[in-house]
Amino acid sequence: MTTKHRLITDSFKVVKKARRGGREKPTPPPPQKEAETELVKEEQLHRLREFDLDWRFGPCTGITRLQRWERAKLHGLNPPEEIRDLLLQKHTDLDCKPSLWSEYPL
Repeated sequence: MTTKHRLITDSFKVVKKARRGGREKPTPPPPQKEAETELVKEEQLHRLREFDLDWRFGPCTGITRLQRWERAKLHGLNPPEEIRDLLLQKHTDLDCKPSLWSEYPL
């Protein structure tokens, strides 16, 4: 009685990689600028949410953050200039325009 010895290559296809004239270059790490910009955006949104939660500048329902900032400035409440700069810088970003409470019905 003879037994046939099976090899692992009988079950799995052998794949050979083609050589490219030498050693392959390692792939560079992914760019970190996207990750950094995502962190910066989260930090900015956090500051804007804190502005929404600060009642010293009046209510924020029914108006945009920039309107609230301007109203607070008009009434002499001294809102942070960095918030205004941030809102003017991000005026096209839909995440920054409405206040935190805009998703809730009045």
